[in-house]
Amino acid sequence: MPTVTINADDFGLNEHCSKAIAETFEKSLATDTTMMATGAYFDEAVAMAKARGFIDQIGIHLNLTEGVPLTEDIKSCPRFVTDGRFNKKYDRTKRLTPEEKDAIYKELTAQVEKIQAAGIAITHADSHHHIHTGIFVAPIVVKVCREHGINKIRLHRNAGQISFIKRLVKQRYNKWLKEQGFITTVYFAYVMDIDGFDVPDNTEIMIHPDYDREGKLIGRRGMEDGIPFGNPIPPYGAQPSITLRGYKEL
Repeated sequence: MPTVTINADDFGLNEHCSKAIAETFEKSLATDTTMMATGAYFDEAVAMAKARGFIDQIGIHLNLTEGVPLTEDIKSCPRFVTDGRFNKKYDRTKRLTPEEKDAIYKELTAQVEKIQAAGIAITHADSHHHIHTGIFVAPIVVKVCREHGINKIRLHRNAGQISFIKRLVKQRYNKWLKEQGFITTVYFAYVMDIDGFDVPDNTEIMIHPDYDREGKLIGRRGMEDGIPFGNPIPPYGAQPSITLRGYKEL
């Protein structure tokens, strides 16, 4: 039977998505989640994970694009921060200055150490808006992970419809990750990349649990008038042809 990992991104980002993620664990809709150290609901999310028994299924959701940074140096980098907040303007194609590299290293280190200080043994790493796949940020991510004992990481998306050039870039990145000694799944996909429950073996599927305007649990695909919208999260774990496996078991 194919083994599948279901990771719920954005734990700690805010109250509603954090509570939705906790519900996915209660309903066996997720095997893992990744936590944002910069999230507005961080402390409450940590307490929730401890109370509900999934504290050992948490990785880190590295962030350089949304919310308030933890460190001061990154606030002096206008490519990343405006008025004290990440500005969502990171361009992964542009080289980083030495000052930016140092500031990113300090910020990502602080994010890892904040989560570890909360009593969470980080199982794996991924990132908000996939910043860890950027060619100039990736080496910094690798360094920070190595220094803090994180040896599992999310691939660049390699399932679904991808253009020829992008597929080559993603393949090279994924090969490089493994050359750096990281443990990964074989495939990384969005829900929309998977045809029903016909999932390739050793696949990570990313979900963004949240609540729609009617209060129903969904996989968030976007926002409309400030309210999440999306589709129900597929119950992969209820399928007899699929075995769920968390990152700590890789």
